[in-house]
Amino acid sequence: MSAYERLKIDISKPRYDQGTYWGRAQHFSILTNPLNLLASSQQLEDSKQIVNSYRNGAELPGLTPDQLWRAKQLYDSAYHDNGTESKKMFFFGRMSAMVPCNMVITGCMLTFYKTTPAVVFWQWINQSFNALVNYTNRSGPNPISPATLGWSYCGATTGAITTALFLNKVVAPRFPPLVGRFVPFAAVAAANAINLPMMRSSELTNGIPVLTADGEEVGKSSKAAQSAISQVVVSRIGMAAPGMFIPPIIMAKLEKGPFLTKYPKMNAPLQVLMVGTCLVFATPLCCALFPQMSSIKTSSLEPELRDELSARPHPPERVYFNKGL
Repeated sequence: MSAYERLKIDISKPRYDQGTYWGRAQHFSILTNPLNLLASSQQLEDSKQIVNSYRNGAELPGLTPDQLWRAKQLYDSAYHDNGTESKKMFFFGRMSAMVPCNMVITGCMLTFYKTTPAVVFWQWINQSFNALVNYTNRSGPNPISPATLGWSYCGATTGAITTALFLNKVVAPRFPPLVGRFVPFAAVAAANAINLPMMRSSELTNGIPVLTADGEEVGKSSKAAQSAISQVVVSRIGMAAPGMFIPPIIMAKLEKGPFLTKYPKMNAPLQVLMVGTCLVFATPLCCALFPQMSSIKTSSLEPELRDELSARPHPPERVYFNKGL
């Protein structure tokens, strides 16, 4: 008897119910767990062997459901699987590297926000890391081309730096000092609003596949692509918001106290620690805001596709699409 026949677990789907917010939050907390980075090369290779053997119908005697899901968790965290082959992802481009890398980058953006060289450097570092994550986690039948990734990287970096410098020079001086601490967040939000639509511009032009509730592909829709990209932009900005709003407020108070007056070099480490604490929770919770397979009303689709679906004997009220990450 194969392990699949014995356990009856479909590992092609997430372990937790993706129809509920809590189920999605649990799924993304596993996917973005920084502890996955501590797995050794041997542990990753073992997880790959278990997953592939299970898929191929091997017996795997003694394998428990928890062991299978743990192997799948490690496999998904480290390997890029396009359906035909799997390749190990670059270490810093993995989803599980997002929290530790972003906490350092964001903490430094919040600490060194007053001088032009520091703003330019840390916004560039941030967008370079985002580009690395986007490229490492590319997937689907039409993966992001290097040219598209390059243009979106340049556009996002330019937008982030321009926004930050403009707000620092023109807007921040007119308001209390605390407002200046929120300039990095405005720059990150602007970059996300530029980066994602540029990176997925082909989807806006050609549309993305839309399916019925039964999984039947019924066409491609640019309207669905607009909805998908909007949802991802909101999620990305939501991930950054707690870590870029809460620490500045706390630091504005602490910098007036005796500790940071005596130990000013502790400013950056404290901000990095606070940002990391926020990101541990904000990253999975904001990834889970919208279902991976989101939906749109048939009446909101392009006229041609809407009319084609309406002509069916049992026209669907909604169609579904993969929103991406």
